[in-house]
Amino acid sequence: MWQRLLMIVVLAGPAWVGVAAAQDRAPRIELVGVVPKNSAEQFELAFWETIKDSNQASDYEAYLKQYPKGRFAALAQARLARLRAAQPAAATPTPKPPPPVVHEAVPKPPPPAKTTAPAPAPAAAATPAHTVAAGTDIKDCPACPTLVSIPGGTYTMGNNTSDPSEKPAHAVTVGPFAIGRYEVSVQEWNACAAAGACQKIAQRPNTSPTAPMRDVSWDDAQQYVKWLATVSGKPYRLPTEAEWERAARGGTATRYWWGEQMTQGKANCKECGKPWAEDAPANVGSFAANPYGVYDTSGGVWEWVADCWHNNFKGAPADGRAWDESDCRVRVIRGGSWREGAPYMVASTRFKYDASVRHSQNGFRVARSLK
Repeated sequence: MWQRLLMIVVLAGPAWVGVAAAQDRAPRIELVGVVPKNSAEQFELAFWETIKDSNQASDYEAYLKQYPKGRFAALAQARLARLRAAQPAAATPTPKPPPPVVHEAVPKPPPPAKTTAPAPAPAAAATPAHTVAAGTDIKDCPACPTLVSIPGGTYTMGNNTSDPSEKPAHAVTVGPFAIGRYEVSVQEWNACAAAGACQKIAQRPNTSPTAPMRDVSWDDAQQYVKWLATVSGKPYRLPTEAEWERAARGGTATRYWWGEQMTQGKANCKECGKPWAEDAPANVGSFAANPYGVYDTSGGVWEWVADCWHNNFKGAPADGRAWDESDCRVRVIRGGSWREGAPYMVASTRFKYDASVRHSQNGFRVARSLK
């Protein structure tokens, strides 16, 4: 499915890719044949393709952090300088503050932000984990995202007719677990920031509290799940890649959870139906849930998972655990975003980013075990 990622095909002689503005020009690139889908070059080109028309400085900052010597670095630097120069002095982006977070005055947080210290789980969460029925809502603390319980079982992960990174399709057995019914929202993230446990990450003006939190790195997400574990007393974490796909498929084995063909209005993606806006993703829960009651696994924002990136599934664990490596800095993201088209909404779609990179299309949802 070559349309899934950027393709450059030569019809007659070498293909040249470049930007030819008089004072804002990227280097000319000569590519012969089809760019390998799983190559470093392809990933860089795919990254650039998603931000090339952006008017957000953070997108170019993310590119430069990921590819400081990339083929579009000069162009990204030029656009970044122009965007910064056009901003009012008060709005000039400030450097990322190093951890630990300095406690500063913040706007009045939403109600969940009142939980600023470890607190015991409410009585409703005291039910033994093994008795939680599939599809049950779980709310471990006032500030915690709502979880939905996913049944354990065996399913086929991956796709033999899609991108090489999704092969081979293989049987995976996962135990019962709980996953965020929605992607983590801006309001939920701000509760952690107000408690001083997460970085304060500025969002676009007029962003809804129920918009999916984005511009977060894998490292940022680790701060959030650590905080949730503290305030709830439960083992919060990012879902493993196998758990994520299990939840995203909703018990189905088709390309999309709703069937083999894209259906308008099922996902928050480009040309996939309303509601859709070019500048930002729809609020969480704006589209129908899948059969497991999980929302927004197709489109919205890309979602970080726990696993280290591997180029394919050869040798992948068969028991649903995270496939990790020592000193791994490149992590998996799943699900596509509102800026991609229908081919990215396939349940097996996967991609990668450096764990420290913040990108405007990347967010996450949380999970925990139910054993």
